[in-house]
Amino acid sequence: MSETTVPGTTTAGAPDEFGGIPTRLMVMGMAKRDGSIATADLVPVMEACGLSTDQVRSCLRRLVNEGLFTRDGEGREAIYKATEAGLAVLRSNSDRTVLAYAQDAAGRGWDRQWRIVAFAIPESMRSARDTFRDRLLSLGAASVHNGLYVSPHRWEAEVAAEMSRLEIAQYVTTATTDDLEVGGITNARELAAALWPLDDIADRYREFIDMYHDVPANLSDMRRRGEKIAEHDFLPGALHIAIRFMRCFELDPLLPPELLPKAWPGREARDIMARCRRIGLLAREDKGGPAMFQVYDEAISALP
Repeated sequence: MSETTVPGTTTAGAPDEFGGIPTRLMVMGMAKRDGSIATADLVPVMEACGLSTDQVRSCLRRLVNEGLFTRDGEGREAIYKATEAGLAVLRSNSDRTVLAYAQDAAGRGWDRQWRIVAFAIPESMRSARDTFRDRLLSLGAASVHNGLYVSPHRWEAEVAAEMSRLEIAQYVTTATTDDLEVGGITNARELAAALWPLDDIADRYREFIDMYHDVPANLSDMRRRGEKIAEHDFLPGALHIAIRFMRCFELDPLLPPELLPKAWPGREARDIMARCRRIGLLAREDKGGPAMFQVYDEAISALP
């Protein structure tokens, strides 16, 4: 994905308005299905994307310090292996991708039940409390007020697993209802609009669509002409579009279509992203190059 096909990328591969590449996104994007990251695989990617060795090392240290990865080996021979917590983060990203595209394909996905989680975790367990809250948000929850979260997703198994892992079950209450009222609002679509920042998310998706709408066709034209994308263009281009996409996707609670405004742009944006990835990989010159965002590609390839 060169500068001629992917707009908004500088010659160093860094998105203009971001002032640099989010190192964590690049590093986590190099994780394989088993959760391992090979330092040797990171080197060509960081060089193509204009990242320094110090930036990548610092990011890897943080991932280890946060308990997400362990390190085996030294230097370029080092392998970073995801811990249980790290695998949970990677699985969450994969599960969100599958959920999003599955709902897009089905055009529906809600059983008309609201899931509620309330907790009062003591200050002495602040780290567990923050981790649990972040996990709920990653599962698409909205905060009703302090310690009370709601979601339309079937998240019982994931919530129970996180409660068990963090050993906080005694401080958590869960419930399911088809009769939810918040601030006097009972209509499901109106509740969704009140609880989640849907207008902001939609605006971000539209920006992504405006920037990348023509890219799949441009990539297809390249393939028909027999042109290939060199690694020094493919790697930063693939990272750049991922950065743009994640600015939308990370904020998106992935509400079922029944709760979204009409003409929701998320589906179109995800379709563009998937086609850019699929056609871009086919046009890539070095098919054996580093497998960036392999987990994402495997998730969407498994969908009907």
